[in-house]
Amino acid sequence: MLDTPLKHLAIIMDGNGRWAKKRGLNRTKGHDAGAETIRSITTYCAEHSSIETVTFYAFSTENWKRPKLEVEFLMKLLDKYLQKELPTYQKNGVRFQAIGDIEAFSKSLQARIQKTQERTQHNQNLTQILALNYGARAEIVSAVNHLIAKGKMAITQEDISTHLQTPYSDIDLLIRTSGEERISNFLLWQLSYSELAFTPTLWPDFTTKELETIIENFNQRHRRFGGL
Repeated sequence: MLDTPLKHLAIIMDGNGRWAKKRGLNRTKGHDAGAETIRSITTYCAEHSSIETVTFYAFSTENWKRPKLEVEFLMKLLDKYLQKELPTYQKNGVRFQAIGDIEAFSKSLQARIQKTQERTQHNQNLTQILALNYGARAEIVSAVNHLIAKGKMAITQEDISTHLQTPYSDIDLLIRTSGEERISNFLLWQLSYSELAFTPTLWPDFTTKELETIIENFNQRHRRFGGL
């Protein structure tokens, strides 16, 4: 049985494009549908569970390699999503945070992200983190370089942990949708002792019912953290 509760859930949202292709739709329709799934899962976490933090891998540093029009659509979708979600964040007590190098985004999108963070900073029911232009290796290198710049010579694990972009508890459970079984440069440091769950369900089809089933399975696991 479970020794430690599920406090921090992380999700690699995969399968938007394949979802759209199966239906003969443009890939952008898959991203639209995927945004709706983020809404439903976040609301569920805020209303029906003891989860304190949920982190979504929304845009990786590698996603810039996608077609220009698709990237532009994703930027507009993010702006629209944050604008639409702000009242829901306030209603459900959700604090929004972004991690990653958002300076690569337009000034208007940076302002939207910053405004949403500021407007929700006192909400305490749930923290929703969107990883945006994020890569875990870059995050670790940045933390080490910051420590070196401060004159730190003997760097410890605690030093690195406290200089990462995610000042939250380590990941307890990582879910990846679409059937792929890899972690794709996502929260490498924070995933050290995480439980992993892979589902063939494409992200737009992922439901709160399936999330409940995965959490029930997680609650049956014995997490040893390297011990017996």
